[in-house]
Amino acid sequence: TTRPMVLKTIFTETLGITVGFLYLCVSVLIVFISIQLFSADRVECNGSVRLKWHPLFLMLEDWYLYFNFLTFTLTDSQGLLTALTQPTPELLRTEIQRCRKMTNKTFGVNLTLLPAINPPPYLEYVKSGIKVVETAGNNPKEVIKKFKDAGIIVIHKCTSIRHALSAEKMGADFLSIDGFECAGHPGEDDVTNLILLAKAAKILKVPFIASGGFGDGRGLAAALALGAQGVNMGTRFMATVEAPIHQGIKDKLVSASERDTNLMFRTLHNTARVFKNKISDQVLAIERKPGGAKFEDVRELVSGQRGKVVFQSGDPDYGVWTAGQVCGLIDDIPTCKVLIERMVSDAEKIISNLGTLQ
Repeated sequence: TTRPMVLKTIFTETLGITVGFLYLCVSVLIVFISIQLFSADRVECNGSVRLKWHPLFLMLEDWYLYFNFLTFTLTDSQGLLTALTQPTPELLRTEIQRCRKMTNKTFGVNLTLLPAINPPPYLEYVKSGIKVVETAGNNPKEVIKKFKDAGIIVIHKCTSIRHALSAEKMGADFLSIDGFECAGHPGEDDVTNLILLAKAAKILKVPFIASGGFGDGRGLAAALALGAQGVNMGTRFMATVEAPIHQGIKDKLVSASERDTNLMFRTLHNTARVFKNKISDQVLAIERKPGGAKFEDVRELVSGQRGKVVFQSGDPDYGVWTAGQVCGLIDDIPTCKVLIERMVSDAEKIISNLGTLQ
């Protein structure tokens, strides 16, 4: 049909995926997962709450994230790494081997599923002993079954409760619930995490993590209170010392407010939240013209190649780049270690102080 082709084109153009492999965006989500992944338990220590592990994940799939991004170690934490999008199973396996040399922790692969006449060999991407796969995008039923048959833990990303329930029925072990605040594609329902997470906790039988709008200890404490097992951050990790992007972009995130994002592709029913700049403003202007717009009208403006230049040159207005509303909460550029330890510490204090309200 026409619409799947439009969605496929938008996705591949905006992320700059290799044209010869349009149907699959693959990035390695290296989550240092212990079996404790499914339980962000809290323990009492001298009247204060301590989290048994650090319930934080990183989820960035753009070209600029490499294996050396988060090569830090935290005691009793669930650290993580990400990798550059790989166009073939062979190249991904090479990156997996690199990761194995860097850590003895468990790690997983992220697969974004898009419409395809001849589906890519998804299982080929995980034949190197991968124990965890995170799926997102198109109907994952058949893929989830194959992964489950192979003994792989499946995490599926959803932007609505109805999709979460479907993924649960399909056999997903764990869900990532993405609220309207998130960067990238928030879906078309415009429901924020305050509602999504609370409803997910009431309805879902499988555990979930919270994605979109998280960047400090308050958000982490709130997510845990709403029933999530942890938070998933993307934009916040861009503004860290280790992030391999231009300092000018990091500084732009620090100076930005929660109102400095735009929602593109609304008229194409494939909404994408990006940073508010001259290019995304221009895209919105084109979409608002009488009669609407076709993707061809904005193709050059949203090219992934322009987005690459943004992160290389530090010019925030050269192309479109994804950012969530959490940029309004970013006021410094710490190391990843400092960021995570501070978030966990602040969350523990907040949770402990709630006990004084009795």
